[in-house]
Amino acid sequence: MATIRIERDGGDAGAVKPNQDFVSAGQRDILFGLYDDEVKLLDAVKAANADHLDIDDVYTPFPVHGLDPLLGLEESRLHIAGFVFGTIGCLFGFGFMTWVFTRDWPIIFGGKPYWSVPAFIPITFELTVLFSAVGMVTVFYIINGLGPGAEPRRLHDRITDDKFCIAFDVTERSRSEVDQLREYFSRTGVETVHQKTVAA
Repeated sequence: MATIRIERDGGDAGAVKPNQDFVSAGQRDILFGLYDDEVKLLDAVKAANADHLDIDDVYTPFPVHGLDPLLGLEESRLHIAGFVFGTIGCLFGFGFMTWVFTRDWPIIFGGKPYWSVPAFIPITFELTVLFSAVGMVTVFYIINGLGPGAEPRRLHDRITDDKFCIAFDVTERSRSEVDQLREYFSRTGVETVHQKTVAA
């Protein structure tokens, strides 16, 4: 049985008033439900699509296979950044060793020529991996607004632990539309439903 709980800035607010009474400029009113497993979450997203409900976001404690297509999300382009940074690392490593051993400090090791390409391959490979990994992590953090000093923006602490969340932005929705969303949560096996005002 679903539990309907109204939260306003961390506390219960009692009777529900129109959204405009609570939401000020730069804030959004979010109605969200918590599910206890990914199967119920996927079924709930399918039900939302069938009812043509506009999902604001879905939060999960770990990746859920099959969720991206249901939400209409495109494949991540992060691998393009990985390729670009990997190419830069490859060219940097190979080019730097070429310069060192042919121009800056040419020394013959064990009869090898100055430009000994097979000997450059291990370091070139390692720098390709290093640049690709560091570059993708940096791009990921920038795109998602993460990093040192970033304030965590969580709707509910259990989302990062063991709960799955579907969130709707109800800032501009009427009372009847909000009631329709609550009814949707009730019939999709939600565990609890919360309403919270967050920064935009």
